[in-house]
Amino acid sequence: MSKQVIVVGSGNAALCAGIAACEAGAEVLMLEKADETLAGGNTKYTAGAMRFAYDSADDLLPLLKDPDDPKIAVTDFGGYTRDKFASDLLAFNGGRALSEEQENLISESLPTMQWLGHHGVKFEPIYSRQSFEKNGRHVFWGGLTLAAENEGVGLFDMELAAFERLGGEIRYDSAVTGLITEDGRVCGVETGGGVLHADAVILACGGFEASADMRAELMGGHWDKAKVRGTPHNTGNGLVMAGRVGAMQYGLYAGCHATPMDLHMADYGGLSLPPSERKNYRKICYFLGVMLNAEGARFVDEGENFRNYTYAQFGKAVLEQPGNFAWQVFDAKVDDLLYAEYRFHDAHFVQADTLEDLCTRMDGVDQTRALETVAAFNASVNEEVAFDPTTLDGKNTIGLDLPKSNWAQKLDTPPFKAYPVTGGITFTYGGLKVSEQGAVMGEEGNTIPGLYACGEMVGGVFFEGYPGGSGLTSGAVFGRRAGDGAARGA
Repeated sequence: MSKQVIVVGSGNAALCAGIAACEAGAEVLMLEKADETLAGGNTKYTAGAMRFAYDSADDLLPLLKDPDDPKIAVTDFGGYTRDKFASDLLAFNGGRALSEEQENLISESLPTMQWLGHHGVKFEPIYSRQSFEKNGRHVFWGGLTLAAENEGVGLFDMELAAFERLGGEIRYDSAVTGLITEDGRVCGVETGGGVLHADAVILACGGFEASADMRAELMGGHWDKAKVRGTPHNTGNGLVMAGRVGAMQYGLYAGCHATPMDLHMADYGGLSLPPSERKNYRKICYFLGVMLNAEGARFVDEGENFRNYTYAQFGKAVLEQPGNFAWQVFDAKVDDLLYAEYRFHDAHFVQADTLEDLCTRMDGVDQTRALETVAAFNASVNEEVAFDPTTLDGKNTIGLDLPKSNWAQKLDTPPFKAYPVTGGITFTYGGLKVSEQGAVMGEEGNTIPGLYACGEMVGGVFFEGYPGGSGLTSGAVFGRRAGDGAARGA
């Protein structure tokens, strides 16, 4: 008799869990509290990029939708070793050693991508955001090379198709409100429609980022003021349900993935927009200009590193500024390098032909101080080094207390543009402790029979930031593990 597995949630992690459980011979029912249009959790809000360790283009070609694209012959993908992945994660750990979860993420990243490819999930090189043309070739930077076809929406569609091909069933408008236990074992769930029994339950229903009350309680600081850039449905219900049956809290509950966002973004990126458009409210090209706060001062080294490695911390930094906002300032020299999100039809910005006029148009900013800051920045730019966005070019500022370490160019070419931003929260880092098989651990260090978790529900994967593209990979790695563990362990 086939084992019965219930998956709560329908994002990338949930779908990977469902695929793996079906693959292992279970009958799988997926319960999603959103309707069909808002299903998929945060996955549909993403650009679909996935970070994983690989040695060369030979590892990438089997994953591509079109490996015969002639553009690939003039592309330098480089490599991204396990050691480099580890180094990048350690840079965000605040002095912590690699966690067990991070080591698993690294080692399983490529095999999981290959597993997805086997199930018909295909990818495309991220030419528009992760490469620059140099000497007639497309040069990738930062270790992030592939995204799902049609980004996060495409990832959801392809994974859902794979899940259903294997016999999985999904029900929408089916909120889970509690876990059913019998003799200490989780054996089903409570829903608005009654009780559903199963041999195992996998919680894959996200963190608590969409609950301002839980952010205030568990994170403190200014996080209750953050814009929620993802689904409105990740309100911490899974964590609460797991806590009621004795699950162990684990990871950094004060930590989260953040990013600079359009200050005037509608809640959740505007639910009237297609999911593929909601991500356009992020604003992550600060490395090509400067960011000024209400006092007219810079507050981060915009060129500290590639934006993959800074946007999560800088989203938090913006939120911590007076009034919880800042302005990103650019000149015409970099206008063609700004990502498409800066040309989104709902992008908010001001424009002027002089810096003096621009500063008067930046609402809420000390105009005199802002102009002084920009003038000091312009005077400090190292003109002995050439600008090169394909590498950490060392084109820095000289003599400023807060330097810009790379890509420092004078703001001297009109028209000038400034974009108002705030901090947007994507997902939370605090979660549950899971075993090697994805089983949820209890407060006494035991596993809770019949209960598994993956995705944002897993703590210990990220701490004080993360290299871009790691989130979806983590969901896939731990989703696959939980699905297989639930099917075999049930």
